[in-house]
Amino acid sequence: MPPRSDQSTSARELATLVGPVEALPGPRYAALARRVRELVTTGALPSGSRLPAERELAAELGASRVTVASAYRQLRAEGFAATRHGSGTVTELPTASSAWQAPSTDPGLLDLAHAAPEAVPQVLPAYEQALAALPAYATGHGYVPSGLPELRSAIADRFTARGLPTEPDQVVVTAGTGDATSIVFEALLQPGDRVLVEHPTYPGALGMVAAAGGRCVPAPVDAADADALVGSAALVARQSSPRMAFLMPDFSNPTGARLSAAGRRRLAATLWQHGVLTVVDEVTADLHLDDGPLPPYAAGLPDAATVTVGGLSKAVWGGLRIGWLRTDAALAAQLGATLGRRQLSVGVVDQLAAAVLVRDLDGILEQRREVLRGRREVLLAELARALPDWTVPRPAGGLSAWCRLPPGTSSAALTAAAAPHGLVLAEGRAFGTGHAFDDRLRLPFTLPPDRLRTAVQLLARVHADLPPAPAGGFPARPLTVV
Repeated sequence: MPPRSDQSTSARELATLVGPVEALPGPRYAALARRVRELVTTGALPSGSRLPAERELAAELGASRVTVASAYRQLRAEGFAATRHGSGTVTELPTASSAWQAPSTDPGLLDLAHAAPEAVPQVLPAYEQALAALPAYATGHGYVPSGLPELRSAIADRFTARGLPTEPDQVVVTAGTGDATSIVFEALLQPGDRVLVEHPTYPGALGMVAAAGGRCVPAPVDAADADALVGSAALVARQSSPRMAFLMPDFSNPTGARLSAAGRRRLAATLWQHGVLTVVDEVTADLHLDDGPLPPYAAGLPDAATVTVGGLSKAVWGGLRIGWLRTDAALAAQLGATLGRRQLSVGVVDQLAAAVLVRDLDGILEQRREVLRGRREVLLAELARALPDWTVPRPAGGLSAWCRLPPGTSSAALTAAAAPHGLVLAEGRAFGTGHAFDDRLRLPFTLPPDRLRTAVQLLARVHADLPPAPAGGFPARPLTVV
């Protein structure tokens, strides 16, 4: 029984969600706090829900008021609840940590933390053409607010060809997909605004929402039933009134979930009807490895209903810091002005090279997808051989597999144990709010096959030597994840 749309959760409703406290392990107050924390991090109990009075909940649970009071106190200490004047105790999600650790450039490390393939062969010829064209631009000041006309035109043409008619003035060129997303949050979020996010989701988005003063409201996503997001997002929209949503309709990071054509139409219409502006991240939309392309999420919606962000980091190379956003022309101008205040423009040489690559992107993607298919097969085969007790769904696209670990195995423990051996992992908790997903591990298939095999062999040895997880869990290790 979900909380009512006024965001006030009755004692009976919460008791139903929690279940029998006496059946939960550990002290009753800690078990109750842990269960409420789980409900908040999974989205079953939306952030911002008013919790029932201590006495009422104690009566429904058959527990003492001291137990409930102690549980509420622990939730407040962990950042999952706050006392608000006139509202009592209200659920919250902890603010994301601002401590980030850059990906290492050490070639000796085996990096299974970052889903970032090497450059495609077309990068160097594209820069050669860019340098040949540079003299025509070098006589000017070099600033191109919102992007070079030829690059904006190439991006707009690509959107149009995919079924989303676009003019160049609807496009703003940014320094990568993450930069495009950050600009939207910076320009449009006010402190305290709620943002609907898939759960789990891309960690960078969680940090960008927090940096803009927003608060994430999770909606569960499952690759096995991707369209279930439609119902969970509709519930969050009704209960929490988010200002914005951040979605990855195609091969969501990290689950690999992909909304069907019908599912994305229903979800788009639902959020638009609730007045939610959706930021659609398409950075992996073209990396379909089994089935073909699907219609863009924004197709059929007013241009102002969405801001679609994308870039070349996954299709071409992460070192080419070129991304873009696409929306209504007036909103694009507003977001372009935000970019201009921050950094004036993106580098001209990079944009000239990107214009060459975008025009040839279909051919580049065919090659990239073929390479990724082979590496996906290597990773899945190695995991099945070396770690047969892991559950590894076969991703239909994207860059990584979202693995479920055996019971009692902690991804935080694996990450910590692997680091001294030169194996870099991204623990599952990095992809969630609060303490969720310690039983999951995202494994990219972006390394060359021989390095993938070596990495999985090392991972299997670390897993075999792993001691049991401590009762209190493992401290989080900040990590930049791409």
